[in-house]
Amino acid sequence: MNTASKLLSGFALAILAAAGVQAETYDGVAKVTSTQTRAAVRAEGVVAARSGDQFSDVAGQGVTSIASSVERASVRSQGFAAARSANPYAEGYGQGVTRVESPVDRASVRIQARAAARGDRLAI
Repeated sequence: MNTASKLLSGFALAILAAAGVQAETYDGVAKVTSTQTRAAVRAEGVVAARSGDQFSDVAGQGVTSIASSVERASVRSQGFAAARSANPYAEGYGQGVTRVESPVDRASVRIQARAAARGDRLAI
């Protein structure tokens, strides 16, 4: 029974492998016969390259100019001012620096921080 099942599974795999292999025949490189000379084809290529993309939405329009009513120096100075100002997207924008009052003095906080960094234990 064991050899029969092995033979049967071998035949099944061979049939599947034979059915799965379907190759195409190679007909060689396609022959192209041109009616134009190399110089004519090259000239058409140069014209096509310089004409731009004919399939784009703005083909042949060139660079579009934008009309502005504000001077360049004014926009530049506004940009510098915006870059130097606080983050307009942060919470509390325009309220200045927030002051935090603490009942603990600064020297004791520094001593505790240094001790924690060194691994010392403080009696708090």
